[in-house]
Amino acid sequence: AQEDNQEIGFAARTPGKIMPIRLDGTNTIIGQKNAFLAAEDGVDLDIYFRKSLGAGIFGGEGFILQKFTGTGIVFLEVDGEAIERELGPGETILLDPGHIAALEETVDYGIERVKGAKNILFGEGLFFARLQGPGKVWIQTMPLSKLAEALIPFLPTTTEK
Repeated sequence: AQEDNQEIGFAARTPGKIMPIRLDGTNTIIGQKNAFLAAEDGVDLDIYFRKSLGAGIFGGEGFILQKFTGTGIVFLEVDGEAIERELGPGETILLDPGHIAALEETVDYGIERVKGAKNILFGEGLFFARLQGPGKVWIQTMPLSKLAEALIPFLPTTTEK
């Protein structure tokens, strides 16, 4: 919108939330590879490569992420609902790597093997994402892969004539 009393609209590709994040020129946001939806002119979009081999291979999203810098609002597409969490210095959380929507560049991202045979057999997978503060993390509640997995039992398996 270029003038007062004008509006612009856009929609996400999948059920979820559009998350506006204001960049002030000093903060950098790292998003999942399909996070970008739209941005104001002052926002720069770039490719971000994970430094950790383990995080890239076992992290669920691969080595390539999106990096947002500059000034203005960037709109990110989040699968499901978004939970914002501020991590203090040294504070750590573990979660399924597919649930990471975005994080500030100050957050250290690593991969940790799931412990315990029961967790491996009946849990979400073999690896957790380990996020250590300081900085903000945005967690998505229903990654597209999990949504597809939840819908499979309800899809027809044969075609009738």
